[in-house]
Amino acid sequence: MEKTSIESPIEIFEHSLEASKKIASRIAQLIIAKKEVGQMAVLGLATGSSPIEVYNELVRMHREEALSFQNVITFNLDEYFPMAPDREQSYHRFMNEYLFDHVDILPENIHIPDGTLTSVESVNKYCQAYEEKIDEVGGIDLQILGIGRTGHIGFNEPGSTLESITRLVTLDNKTRVDATKDFFGKHNVPKNAVTMGISTILKSKQVVLMAWGEGKAEIVERAINGHMSAQVPATFLQNHMNVTYYFDMPAASELAQVKTPWLLDSITWDALMVRKAVVWLCEILGKPILTLTNEDYNENGLSELLTKRDSAYKINIEVFNQLQHTITGWPGGKPNADDSQRPERNTPFPKRTLIFSPHPDDDVISMGGTLLRLVEQGHEVHVAYQVSGNIAVFDEYAYNYLDFMCDYNQMIDVKNEKLIALRDEVRDYMQSDQSGNKAPDALRELKGQLRKNEAKAACRYCGVDEKNLHFMNLPFYETGEVKKKPLGEEDIQLTMDLLQEQQPHQVFLAGDLSDPHGTHRVCLEAIFEAMRRLKNEAWTDNCKVWMYRGAWQEWDIADIEMAVPISPEELMKKRQAIFRHQSQKDGVAFPGSDAREFWQRAEDRNRHTARQYDKLGMAQYEAMEAFVEWDFKNE
Repeated sequence: MEKTSIESPIEIFEHSLEASKKIASRIAQLIIAKKEVGQMAVLGLATGSSPIEVYNELVRMHREEALSFQNVITFNLDEYFPMAPDREQSYHRFMNEYLFDHVDILPENIHIPDGTLTSVESVNKYCQAYEEKIDEVGGIDLQILGIGRTGHIGFNEPGSTLESITRLVTLDNKTRVDATKDFFGKHNVPKNAVTMGISTILKSKQVVLMAWGEGKAEIVERAINGHMSAQVPATFLQNHMNVTYYFDMPAASELAQVKTPWLLDSITWDALMVRKAVVWLCEILGKPILTLTNEDYNENGLSELLTKRDSAYKINIEVFNQLQHTITGWPGGKPNADDSQRPERNTPFPKRTLIFSPHPDDDVISMGGTLLRLVEQGHEVHVAYQVSGNIAVFDEYAYNYLDFMCDYNQMIDVKNEKLIALRDEVRDYMQSDQSGNKAPDALRELKGQLRKNEAKAACRYCGVDEKNLHFMNLPFYETGEVKKKPLGEEDIQLTMDLLQEQQPHQVFLAGDLSDPHGTHRVCLEAIFEAMRRLKNEAWTDNCKVWMYRGAWQEWDIADIEMAVPISPEELMKKRQAIFRHQSQKDGVAFPGSDAREFWQRAEDRNRHTARQYDKLGMAQYEAMEAFVEWDFKNE
C-alpha cells in the first residue's frame, strides 16, 4: 500500500516522564471537556511498560487536583489468552493496580477483553459483543497505544489487515520472547491473545502512540517513514487523520530530525553536532575522516557546515583529533603525564573508583576490561551491586543447588531439616500451577545469595578486594515479582549514604536504558538523584561520573568521550569474569530480543566499537569499551 500524504505531529521529549505527563494532561483535558457538556469520555487504554507513567500521573491528578473519572468509559486493547484476571501477568490486574483501584471510575464502565473463555465459539461471540459495546457508546474518543518490536499495536501482529476487528490471535515469536520478563520464561507465555483489530483502532477519533527507549528506535522509524504494510501494523496509523506520536530521545534516535537534522533544516553547529555529521558522512561513504573532501560534504547535504568551517581539511582535522583524544589505556588517568588531551585527570593517583552495577553481573559484562585495567593500574576499586538480581535465576537452577546440598549433607552424615524442607517446598512450587508467580521468600533469598556469591567470585578473579564490594539490595527491587516498586526515598538515601561514605574520585554507572525489565532505568535515576543532592559536597568537586552501557546497546561513536582499548588477552579475561556468573550462563531468564549469551553480546559490541574507530582512521584495536561523561554539576 502506498504511503499517504497525511502529516502527523511527532513530539520528542528528553525524558519519557515529561512526555507521559503531557499525554496524561491531554487525557484529563478530554475528560473535563466532556464533563462540562454532560458527556462520557471514552478512552481506549493500553498496558505494558509504556503507559505506566501516564497512569501514575492520572492517579496523581485524581488525588491532588480532583480529576474525576465518573464520566469515563474505558476499553482496553487486549488480554492474553488463556489468562485468569487475578494472575500476576493479567492485564485486568495491571489496570487495577496502576489505575482503576486508585480513581473513582465506575466498575460498570470498565471493559477489558476476557481471557477466561473456554471455546472458540464463545470467544468469537464475545469479540463481536466487544465491538458492539464500543459502537453503542459512540466510539473511542482517544486511543492510547504503545508499539511492539514487531510493529504491533495492541496484539495486531505482522499480517494483521486494515479490516481486522476484535478477535483471537496467535502471538508472534518475538512478542512472546519480549514477554518472558513478565512470565519468568518463554515457556510460561501464552500463545494467544484477544485484541482489538486495526479497523477498531483506526475508528478512534484521536490516537496517541508512545514509545520509550533505544530498543524501540528502529521500529519507530519504520512505523513513521515506512510504507504502509501489514508486515508493520503500526504503519496503518499513517492514514489516521488525528494521530500524535510521543517519543523520548532514545526512541526517536533513528528519525531524521534526530539522527540527521542537517538534512531537514539549518541547524546550530556545535562540536557534538559537527562530530555526528562527520561520523555519519564517513559511514555512508565508507571513508576514513581524513580522506573526506569538499565534494563529499557538498554532495551529501553538508554544504552549510562546509561554508561555516571553510574547508573539509579543517573539519576533518578537528573531528579526527577529538575522537583520537577519547582513546586512553589509562581509564583512571595516567600519573605524571600531560592530561590536557586525555579524558581522565592524572591526579589524584591512585583514585578511589566506585562502579555501580545494577545487577550482579553488569560490571563485568559492560566494563570488565576497564575494571581489570583500573585494578592492574593500582586504583582502589569498589563495586556496588544495586539489586540482588534474584528473579533472574531459574527455579530449576536453584533447586539443583538445593538438591546437591541435601545430597552432600546426607553423604557426610549431616541432616539439615530446614534445608530438606526448603528443597521440598521449592519442588512443590515448581510443580504447581503457581510456578511463574511470586516465588516463596526462602527461594528468593537463596537465588539472591547465589548471585551474590557469583559476583564475589568474578571480583576475586578480577583482583577486587572483597571488602570493597557493596551489596545494596535497593528496596524498589525486592518485591518478589517482575513488577517493581517505583523509585523511593529509601533507594535514594542508600545511594547517597554509599557515595558519602566512599567520596569517590570516579563513579561509573549504567547508562543503558534498554534492559528488558527496566531495572537499569530505576537504578540510574537513583544515582542521578543522589548525585544531584550531593553536588555541593566538597568531594564532588574532584569527582567525574562516567556512564557505560550494557548488554543491549552501545553509545553512538560520535557521543563517546572515553574509549578504553582491550587486548585479546584482556578480552579473554573479561569473558572468564563473566563466566563466574554461572546462573546466567547457557540461557538467562530475561534475554531481551537477543538470543546470544551476555559474553557474546559484550565481545561483539566491544569489537564493533573498535572496528568503527578503525574505519574512521584511528589505530586498530581488538576491542574497546566506551563511556560518556555525565556533567552532574552543570546538568
